[in-house]
Amino acid sequence: MFDRIEAVEQRFEELGRLLSDPDVISDIDKLRVYAKEQSDLSDMVHTYREYKSVSSQLHDAKDMLAEKLDDEMRELVKAEIADLTEQKETIEQQLLILLLPKDKNDDKNVIVEIRGAAGGDEAALFASDLYRMYGRFADRKGWKIDVMDSNLTDIGGVKEVVFSVQGKGAYSMLKYESGAHRVQRVPSTESGGRIHTSTATVAVLPEVEEVEVEINEKDLRIDTFCSTGPGGQSVNTTQSAVRITHIPTGLVVSCQDEKSQLKNRDKAMRVLRARLYEKYQQEQQQEYAEQRKSAVGTGDRSERIRTYNFPQSRVTDHRIGLTLHRLESVLDGDLDEIINALVTAEQSEKLQAVEAVQ
Repeated sequence: MFDRIEAVEQRFEELGRLLSDPDVISDIDKLRVYAKEQSDLSDMVHTYREYKSVSSQLHDAKDMLAEKLDDEMRELVKAEIADLTEQKETIEQQLLILLLPKDKNDDKNVIVEIRGAAGGDEAALFASDLYRMYGRFADRKGWKIDVMDSNLTDIGGVKEVVFSVQGKGAYSMLKYESGAHRVQRVPSTESGGRIHTSTATVAVLPEVEEVEVEINEKDLRIDTFCSTGPGGQSVNTTQSAVRITHIPTGLVVSCQDEKSQLKNRDKAMRVLRARLYEKYQQEQQQEYAEQRKSAVGTGDRSERIRTYNFPQSRVTDHRIGLTLHRLESVLDGDLDEIINALVTAEQSEKLQAVEAVQ
């Protein structure tokens, strides 16, 4: 393990020299590539340097304990050794996690699709709540949201909304949100006070560049139509809305949120690329995915991943058995505790797999 980390540290230092080289500074492309590589390695290098510092302090403390000391000083040194030993073990675990294979999509922006599922109007209202939740979460992270397509109900619900989230680490955090979300509450239209159960589905796709997914124009059927909406100004009287059908796969993407047909076409192509990328990835990894029983779920969107129970103010993530009794703050975008727990569970599983091989 430490041989690999030493090699990373050497590369980090080499990159520091390269970034000071006038030839590199004058080449914008090289400068960007080297700067990103150094940034990607910085966490591991800084953690490793902290590890070496703590190890050195621990070695010195053990040497001191071998000397003649009075009882008070000996106890102080023993306490320091215990503290440094604990720090060293913690940092070793951090280094192991940093060495785990990284999801190649983690640094990408994402496209999120939310749809009301079982439950009619109540499901659409819940889908609207989820859209607001992710919007608030994005605000907390300083990310930008861009709505690409939406289909609203007359009472403020969301039949479907598709939006992009742009910001550092967007996919690495939001990827755990794919799946079926369930709500248990008394609908505003329920006069008898009975609790209803409804669901909405969430799909989180990494946004990909054109070079990552090749799409031939001859494989596309592009239709234009008038935008639709609940009424009033939401209805466009010009044919600015765009529907793109990818003939080989049958995937269909619509976009009508912009007044410009060109902008709608561009957004629809972004969604299509993301869906094709996910489809190709799933096909490549299907056999592996069937065998892998992940602590964070299979990723199948039909799988119920989380329940939001209003009467008990409870949120339960079924993949890791985590229950929080602060529903209001979660729906207000406070998702860090849930997402951090899912990240930890996935890292733990990967570490166990590595240890089993060793």
